[in-house]
Amino acid sequence: MAQDAGWGGGAYGGAAYGGSPYGGPPGWGGWVPPPKPGVIPLAPLKLGDVLGGAFSTMGRYWKQLFGMAAALYGGATLLMAAAVAVAYSAVSGHLEHVISLDYDESASSTDIVPLVIAGGVLALLGIVTMAIVSGLMYAAVPAVLQEAVLGRPVAFAAVWRKAWAHVAPVIGALILTALVATVPVLLVMAAFIGVIISVLTMDSGGAAATAITLGVIGALVTGPLAAWIWIKVCLAPAAVVFEGRGPVAALRRSAELVRGDWWRIFGITLLAALIAGAAAYVIQIPFSVLGLFPGMIGTASLDEDPSPTAVIVAMSGYLVATLLGQIVSQIVSTTFPQLVTGLLYVDRRIRTENLGPALAEAAGVPPQGGPMPPPYWGGAPQW
Repeated sequence: MAQDAGWGGGAYGGAAYGGSPYGGPPGWGGWVPPPKPGVIPLAPLKLGDVLGGAFSTMGRYWKQLFGMAAALYGGATLLMAAAVAVAYSAVSGHLEHVISLDYDESASSTDIVPLVIAGGVLALLGIVTMAIVSGLMYAAVPAVLQEAVLGRPVAFAAVWRKAWAHVAPVIGALILTALVATVPVLLVMAAFIGVIISVLTMDSGGAAATAITLGVIGALVTGPLAAWIWIKVCLAPAAVVFEGRGPVAALRRSAELVRGDWWRIFGITLLAALIAGAAAYVIQIPFSVLGLFPGMIGTASLDEDPSPTAVIVAMSGYLVATLLGQIVSQIVSTTFPQLVTGLLYVDRRIRTENLGPALAEAAGVPPQGGPMPPPYWGGAPQW
């Protein structure tokens, strides 16, 4: 298999590591450890292998991973900051006029309409920007992981090219995942909104109790369904990058790989999210503390009736520190769970398709003895 061979779909024939025909001569007890050219052993992964592989990838390829994330999230932040500044300069007069109104005065449409339009444009720009940034990150992490599993170096430019080449189908997979998994969540939200409205507007306790009962039942029914769907399709971005599949095909591929191992993938994914969340929280603490001092000094110099511009200037130090903390924590909370998910994809293919020998050959690991397994689809898999 060529050194640039890759991971196409389908099963790799032959026996697993540790026995004939590929796995080397038997050692003590008839078993030899599987090769480990990169961050994981090329065998079914345990929890320690998955978490250790994710941390090892972050340590060995931190320039590619964190550099990509910093460029994307930092660029998105600067873009949104520039857009907010432009929007504020365009509608600052209307905003100050609305804020300065007395309690018995109502804002006119000439002031409200520009504010609504500016807010809508900013919201749309934010959604599009975050979709592109998320798509690039969800494509870049598996692109780095492909080489990390094989123990090969990868340049930042190569990661960028591969991520950009797959960004459209990855965004499509993320959108489909969000649409499918958030439908139950929206139903829960709608049910509880109905509960609140019924409690505030209805005098009959029976109607309110009925609404609350329906909301609780809806949460109990749709919440587990949302979690089940989310885990079923969580491997879709990795399938897009590793196998070059489209959004719908990637979701089907993810469901196929998750089948029979849902609880294990759910537990490891949840643990990775908790670790990333805790790390992100710890990272934000020093930034928030550092931002308090310029914020306190700035607000102390404000007049009794400050303008919105004066408030923003006074709080700029705190806002900048908090924003930096958010960016750094976002980098960690995005990168680590995606590395874990990508390794779970590799693990499922090793377990169900015996991908280990193909990976060993792609990494240049020489066979220890015995014939090689049958060719992958009659030839080398495409990367």
